[in-house]
Amino acid sequence: MELNHLKVTYEEHIAILTLDSPPANALSSAMITEMRATLQQIENQSDVHAIILTGAGKFFAAGANIKEFVPAMGDYQKGIDMSKAGQDLCNELEAMKKPVIAAINGPALGGGLEVAMGCHYRIASDKATVGLPEVKLGLVPSFGGTQRLSRITGVATALELILTGKHIDSHQAQELGIVQVTVAADELMTTAKTIAHSFVEGNSMQSVTRAVESVVQGARRSFADGLQRENEIFGELFLTDDAKEGVQAFVDKRKPDFRHQ
Repeated sequence: MELNHLKVTYEEHIAILTLDSPPANALSSAMITEMRATLQQIENQSDVHAIILTGAGKFFAAGANIKEFVPAMGDYQKGIDMSKAGQDLCNELEAMKKPVIAAINGPALGGGLEVAMGCHYRIASDKATVGLPEVKLGLVPSFGGTQRLSRITGVATALELILTGKHIDSHQAQELGIVQVTVAADELMTTAKTIAHSFVEGNSMQSVTRAVESVVQGARRSFADGLQRENEIFGELFLTDDAKEGVQAFVDKRKPDFRHQ
C-alpha cells in the first residue's frame, strides 16, 4: 500500500519504521491503518529479524489526532471504535514475533507513549519526554495505557502519572522502568541498531521468535499457564533443525550454522 504517514527502510535485517506526519507525528486513523498493514507485511518477511520504531523530526508521536475527535464527540460507538483501533495497533506490536524496539527521539505523549509501551524494548533520547495527559481533555488513555503502564510501574505510580497528566523526562522514565536505556540524541539510532543486532545475531530466528512469544504470552497469563506454554515451546523447538544444530555445535565446541529451520 502507498504510505503517506510512515516511512520504511531496511538495514542489515532490520526494518526501521519512522512515523512521519509533521509537525508532531499525531496518530491519525490513516497512520494507524498504515502501521498495522506495514507490521503485517514485515511479520512475513523472513529477511527481517528485528524492527525499530521511531519518529521523524522533533517528535516520536504527540498522541492521537485530536481534530478527529471533534465530529465524533457525543457518539459512544465512535469513541469505542477509535479506542479499539489504537488498542489493536498496540496489541499487534506486542504480538510481533520479531523483537520490536521503540527508539523514542522526542516527546511520546498520550497514544505515542502507548504505542511505545506496546513495543518489546524502549530506548529514549535524553531530549525525550513521556506522559499520558488525556485527563486534561476529560478523557483517559485509551490505546492500552491504563493497563500497560500499571503493569510496568505499579498501580500507584501509574495513577500518579495518569491523574496528573504530567510529562516526565527520559531519565525519570528510565528510573520507573518505562524505558530501558537513555542515550544522547545523536546516539539514539546507533544504539537502537546495536541492541537490535544483539538480540538476533548468532541466534536461530526460530528460538528468537519463540522466546518473544513465550515472554509476551506468559505476561498475559497466569504463572502456571505461562509455564505450560514455555514447556510446549521448548518441546516444539526440539523438533527443529536449528535446535539440533545448536546443541550439536555446543557439544562439538564450534559455532553453529543456523538455517532458521
